[in-house]
Amino acid sequence: MFKEENDRIRKAVLNAVEGKPDSLLNQKPSPGAWTPIQILDHLQLMETAIAKSISKQLASETAEKASKKPIGLTVSRMIKVDAPKHVVPGEEFISLEEMKKRLAASRIFLNGVYDGAEKEMLDQKSMPHPVFGKVPLSQWFPFVGLHEKRHLKQLEKTLKQLS
Repeated sequence: MFKEENDRIRKAVLNAVEGKPDSLLNQKPSPGAWTPIQILDHLQLMETAIAKSISKQLASETAEKASKKPIGLTVSRMIKVDAPKHVVPGEEFISLEEMKKRLAASRIFLNGVYDGAEKEMLDQKSMPHPVFGKVPLSQWFPFVGLHEKRHLKQLEKTLKQLS
């Protein structure tokens, strides 16, 4: 099930930054690049936005069914996708402890949306994705983990550049 996989990926993300000082985690490896904390912030912003959008779709009277998409391609960093404005991290200094709280809250929110959903509705309704087009709601939950896996590679590269 997606929850175990998402948790495994999240654990790898957090292990990558564990024990690193906040000063390093808030440092950019190059101008225009994201800091490790900004990468984590993007992950929680994205997870929260997806959970909110799924909730909104589930509450909507309209249902637009979509075919399953090859969301596994999400982990490939060969395909460059600019983050939508609402999930671009800010520039403020954030401690790792604070970021862990935000990440935990976004995960609780996403899992709560899933747990409260009528499962058949997750296949009957969809939401648009900038690359895949209309994606069934059921695929958005594992998408969150795949998205984090993609950014884990970015995080590891960023940390390597900073050390």
